[in-house]
Amino acid sequence: MNTNPKPNSTAGTSSPVPARFIPVRCLAICAVALCLSANLSAETVQMVFDGVNGTEAFGYYLSPYYGTMDATPVNLICVDFANEVQIGEQWEANLTPLTAGADLSGTRWGAEPGALSLYEQAAWLSLQFASQPVSQYADIQATIWQLFYSAAPSPGSSFWLQDAQSNYASAGYQGFAIITNTGPVEQSGQVQEFLTQLSPKVEFQPFGQIQSNVTPEPATNAMIGLALVCAGWACRRRRAQP
Repeated sequence: MNTNPKPNSTAGTSSPVPARFIPVRCLAICAVALCLSANLSAETVQMVFDGVNGTEAFGYYLSPYYGTMDATPVNLICVDFANEVQIGEQWEANLTPLTAGADLSGTRWGAEPGALSLYEQAAWLSLQFASQPVSQYADIQATIWQLFYSAAPSPGSSFWLQDAQSNYASAGYQGFAIITNTGPVEQSGQVQEFLTQLSPKVEFQPFGQIQSNVTPEPATNAMIGLALVCAGWACRRRRAQP
């Protein structure tokens, strides 16, 4: 499963709805961000993948996703199509600051040529989710995936890639961090890699609440249906007995 269980619904068309601002949560996230700004190497955090926002394309749910980092809620942007994550999954992760001179050895793609600029382009693209309509989410997400993994779904056009390449260098990413499962880090067979913006915190949930329950796969539906039929037959048989 890439990113999340494959949904059966189609992408929504409603505009993003800001979540409520929680001061205590913001202070906790800012504290993590301040620690990162003073340290260019990765720190270790405990992650939980909590849910999705409900938007889907290519048979998968799209960013932003929702999780907790050391028990503090965070938004997650997936940069990694080659690996998987499950709702409710917990893992230990490297938290690498996205700053010039940062040690990217604890990330999945840190050894790639121009790795820092690729992560910065992904961060710039992630900022577009908050201001763009849901109809653009698929192309933005696919463009992020394609930065690191050419076998990922392709966007409908090169617009967002060209826009990112033209504009990413003019922005700052001191509040961003890369979340990668602890090592040894492999290219596949592990937990997906994410970006998160710790400060300033961007709160948005396009469909009003986190979706932590997803529609069962067809095989699961069939088993549930069979179980209901058998239960109904057993009840009728019991009632028919003298």
